[in-house]
Amino acid sequence: MTLLPAQSILSKSYNFFSKRIVYHSVIWIFYLLFLLVSDQSDKGSGLIFRNTLIHLFYLMLIVYVNYLYLIPVFLSKNRFLTYLILLFLTALIITPIENVCLYWNFQDYVDISSKIELIENQYRHFILLISLLVLSTILKITKEWFSQQSIQKELENKNLQSELSFLKSQINPHFLFNTLNSIYALSLKKSDKAPELVLHLSEMMRYMLYKSNEKEVPLEQEIQYIKNYLALEQTRYGDKARIEFKCNGSATEQHRIAPLLFITFLENSFKHGLSQSIKEGFVVCELTISEKSIFFTLQNSKAIEMDELYFQGGIGLSNVKRRLELLYPDRYELEIVDSEDTYNVCLQIIITE
Repeated sequence: MTLLPAQSILSKSYNFFSKRIVYHSVIWIFYLLFLLVSDQSDKGSGLIFRNTLIHLFYLMLIVYVNYLYLIPVFLSKNRFLTYLILLFLTALIITPIENVCLYWNFQDYVDISSKIELIENQYRHFILLISLLVLSTILKITKEWFSQQSIQKELENKNLQSELSFLKSQINPHFLFNTLNSIYALSLKKSDKAPELVLHLSEMMRYMLYKSNEKEVPLEQEIQYIKNYLALEQTRYGDKARIEFKCNGSATEQHRIAPLLFITFLENSFKHGLSQSIKEGFVVCELTISEKSIFFTLQNSKAIEMDELYFQGGIGLSNVKRRLELLYPDRYELEIVDSEDTYNVCLQIIITE
C-alpha cells in the first residue's frame, strides 16, 4: 500500500522519535551501571540501588528541562543571561528536593553519619547537577552544529548540481543549426555524405541526452564525442580547413571526466576563428592522457581583423570556467593565449589525487 504524504511524515517522525528514545535510554542505562559499579560503600546493595535511582531520576528531570525547554526557548533565541539565570535556579531548586528524597531513603539506615554527611555535602550535589547541565548543553549545541553542517552541505550539493545543470544547458546551439543546414544542403545535392552526417549527429545527440546529466563519464566516450563533432565540421568545411585531432596515450577505465567539458573550446575555435578566416584556416586539437591527468591543447587560426569575443570569453567560456571551478577546484590549470594569428588553449586537469 502506498503511504499518503501525511502518513509518510507521521511514519518518519515515529521512526525518528523511536531511535531517539532508544539512544537516550542506552545512555542512561550505561550511566546507571557506572554509578552502581563505582559506588564502593558498605551501605548495602538495596540502599545503594535506591539512592542511585533517586539521583538518576532528578538528573534526568533537570537535563530534560534544560534540553526540551531552557535551550530551545532561551538559549537558541540568544537570551543568554536569562538562560544562565534559569539554569542556575533550576539546579538550586532541584538540589534540596533530591537531598530530601535521599535523606528519606536513609530513614531505616542506622548509621547517622551518612545523614549528616548528606546534609553537609549538598553543595557537591549542586555542583554535580550544574556540571551535568553544562555538559548536556554542550552536547546539544554540538549536535545542532553538526546537524546544521549536514543541512548546509546538502543545500550546497543541491545548489551545485542545479548550477551545473544550468551551465550544461547553456551549450551553444549554433552548431546544431549549422549541422542541420549542412545536412539539408547535402540532401538537396543527393550527396553520399548526408547519411554519414546524420549518423555522427545522432551519436552526439544521444550522448548529450543520456550522458550530460551524469557527474562523470568514461573519457573514451568524451573522446568519441569530440571525434564526431570534428567529423561533422570537416564535412562542412571540406578542403577549406585543416582539422586535426591527436590523442596521445590511452584512456582506461579509471579515466573519467565531466561530460561536455571540451566542446565549448572547440565550438569557439570554429565560430570565432575558422569561420571568419579569409584564407585556408586550421583547427588542431591534441589530447594527452597520463595516469593522473589529462592535458588538452587547442590551436586555431583567426582572421587578421576580428573582435575580441573569443579571447574575452563570452558566455560559453565563462560557463566552462565556472564548471571547472565547481568540478575541479585546485585541480586544473587553464591558459588562453591570443597571439598574432592564432588562438591557443591549454587545459590540464588532475583526475586522480
